[in-house]
Amino acid sequence: MKTQQFLEHHGIRENPFGQEDAQSDHVFKQHCLSGTHHPSWDKIAGNPGEPSTSVVFGEKGSGKTALRLQIVRDVEEHNRTHPDRKVFIVEYDDFNPFLDSFRERLFGRKKNPERALRHWRLWDHMDAILSLAVTRLVRGILDANSQRADAVQINAEDLQKLDRNQKRDLLILAAYYDHSYDQPRYSRWNDLRKKVGFSTWLSDWDWYVGLLVTLLTIGVTGWYAWTEETVSLEIFGRWWFWLILVIGWLPWLFRQTGLLLKAWGVKRQIRVFDHLPNTLRKVLSRFSRTDIAGQPTPNKDRSDDRYEMILKLQGVLKRLGYANMLVLVDRVDEPHLVNGSPERMRDLLWPMFDNKFLKHPGMGFKLLLPAEVTYYLNREEKEFYERSRLDKQNLVPSLDWTGESLYDVANDRLKACAVNGQAPKVGTLFDDGIGREQLVPMFARLRVPRHLFKFLYRLMVEHCNRYTEEEPKWTIGRETLESTYGLYMRDLDAFDRGMGTG
Repeated sequence: MKTQQFLEHHGIRENPFGQEDAQSDHVFKQHCLSGTHHPSWDKIAGNPGEPSTSVVFGEKGSGKTALRLQIVRDVEEHNRTHPDRKVFIVEYDDFNPFLDSFRERLFGRKKNPERALRHWRLWDHMDAILSLAVTRLVRGILDANSQRADAVQINAEDLQKLDRNQKRDLLILAAYYDHSYDQPRYSRWNDLRKKVGFSTWLSDWDWYVGLLVTLLTIGVTGWYAWTEETVSLEIFGRWWFWLILVIGWLPWLFRQTGLLLKAWGVKRQIRVFDHLPNTLRKVLSRFSRTDIAGQPTPNKDRSDDRYEMILKLQGVLKRLGYANMLVLVDRVDEPHLVNGSPERMRDLLWPMFDNKFLKHPGMGFKLLLPAEVTYYLNREEKEFYERSRLDKQNLVPSLDWTGESLYDVANDRLKACAVNGQAPKVGTLFDDGIGREQLVPMFARLRVPRHLFKFLYRLMVEHCNRYTEEEPKWTIGRETLESTYGLYMRDLDAFDRGMGTG
């Protein structure tokens, strides 16, 4: 007997429990994204137009990625209905590129994950978030018709709203934080400059002075040699000739040397991606002295400059119609430098627990974190809690699911996969003697949706394997339910012992 036959008999077109990861679960994305929520959804999500900070701990499979996708969907719906008060989303969920660059900067290509992550600081998180946000914004400006899933639409009319200072801020942000392999950095920055209409011709005055002094010196020297009828190339080798040339180029040389030193400082301090100092010098040289003087530069071991950069980004976004920013943090256990280690997750996450950062005006953070790190959270001292102020961060210490809520999730997925408007229920899959009263306690022990889906998938396969197509049985019996459940719980207990959870 085939599983598909069993499902079709109950009016179900496909297996609702075949996927285990919300990121690749088309049933969830197409049918359950807006209708199936965790009981703590209101506390976690809050108002999509005024994003707040929430810190959520949940074990594997409890629905953290599903929460992230649902929050993104709610914010996108808000943006469609409130085009003048949109929310700019930053999905901070792929740490591998940042951590790889960070490790190589500290230890080369040696594998020292424990040592590397101990040096991770708050401003490294800030640099990574700024890089994601600025790169997404620049991509939206340069490619207004982009079909990427994370594309942000910025049209020419929006860019006209920026004043000169905001255009300068945008270009400064792009110089330091736009990290894309779509085209060479200088070409991409120059395209952005042209797109926003920022004039930089006055920035090259020292180069023009050097060129003018060179031409005048050569011209006057040549004229003198010609009129004295002593035409000889030796006159161009006199010490005073080269002294004049050097003096003419001194302003340009001083400025370029200072910009190169600044570029090297930025390369040294931004550790989450690689900067090319000479390219950055070339970009910075396009700003006039008055435009760049006194502006924050991320070339020091501190967060102050990064806060200023965030404020500049917020100012640009606000003029473009984005009143707030929302940063979604997820999948911190997946980078290969972390490799599921709770200690490394702690080293990566703890710098982010700073109340000034998490409560930055106009920004909200949704930290969807693995339950394994709560062991270390519960053992922190008073100083940590005073700095993080977790009591003000909408803390959800455990993303728990009751048996009843899991029963509802299963019904929602069956309904989503139903044929021709039918509404199959979980109870209709079982014999008459098996009802909601027996299933809910079983589901409660499974704890999270992922284990529920795995169990129900295994249960249907086991049931179908026990019967032939000639003599099918369209409901699951008690003996199959109890034997499969016992085997699955034994495997689950072994998994929990191996993961150090329970």
